[in-house]
Amino acid sequence: MASLRARTASSSLLARGLGAGRRRLVWVAAVILVVCGLLAWWLLPSPAPSPSGRITFATGVRTGVYERYGSLLKHRLSRDLPKVRLTLQRSQGSVQNVARVASGKADFTITASDALAAYQEDGGKDASRIRACARLYDDYMHLVVPRDSPVNSAKDLKGLRVGVGEAHSGVWLVTNRLLKAAGLDMDHDIHPVREGIDRMPKLLAEGKLDAFFWSGGLPTNAVERLAERTDIRLVQLGDLLPRLHEQGRKSRYYRAAVMAPDAYPTVQRGRSVKTLAIANLLVTTDRTEADLTEGVTRSVIKSRDQIGREVHAAQKVDLRTAIYTDPVPLHEGARRYYRSVKP
Repeated sequence: MASLRARTASSSLLARGLGAGRRRLVWVAAVILVVCGLLAWWLLPSPAPSPSGRITFATGVRTGVYERYGSLLKHRLSRDLPKVRLTLQRSQGSVQNVARVASGKADFTITASDALAAYQEDGGKDASRIRACARLYDDYMHLVVPRDSPVNSAKDLKGLRVGVGEAHSGVWLVTNRLLKAAGLDMDHDIHPVREGIDRMPKLLAEGKLDAFFWSGGLPTNAVERLAERTDIRLVQLGDLLPRLHEQGRKSRYYRAAVMAPDAYPTVQRGRSVKTLAIANLLVTTDRTEADLTEGVTRSVIKSRDQIGREVHAAQKVDLRTAIYTDPVPLHEGARRYYRSVKP
């Protein structure tokens, strides 16, 4: 009996010892978890606050690709950066857009790379402060004429009424150089009409223009709508590229390109059109905060498919090529974004 009582007492002591040991282990584990949590809170950076404030985005002429792209991007940013209020600002196009961003009259814009290079080479104020967020898509140069027009090359425009874009547009810049490559002087050999894509199609349809130049993504809605009511044709411009490149460094941003037959099916009727293309960049300046630029860049890249459903040119935005923003460097905020998604 005594032996049984001793064994029972021993078992009871052992059970109490094991229980106390478990309680100590649980207590130690809890302490470790608390300490680890405090260390993580102290050592790991806290999430950056969402960018906020008001910004202005310069777009382009009414019915142009820049304007439509800007409108869709504004809608996307309202979701991705809810504390940022974006105001769209119409402009005549690339040349004016560069000047507005450099001067601080706009915070972001889209512009063609040749217009950026021209601003730099002409000694534009604060040109060195311009920074890029992304390379977006290419503009394709159009020369639009009535279907029965005798014009088969820019050289045939002599003496005709030609839409050349507004004075501060990228269209005007390229057209001037193309005419020079064709051996024509804008002010003496043609009758230049300085209007934008919002006016030139109507003037052509009414017989008040013989031809017009346009630089835009494929397809451009204004050209599509013109084709619905007027029988038109696209004139090749590929024959001018060698002479264009002879104009020096400022012309190195133009490359040979082809409009595929499905760009404007009812106009091209199964035929491709040789032309030239110019890269478009999304730009800002070094005055813009890195967090804001990073957020805008992220939205632009991630909204490609959404915006591309309505602006087909936006489908060309590609993470692999977005970092190639010659002639301006990437903004630090944009560089931060690309580093974060680098495989």
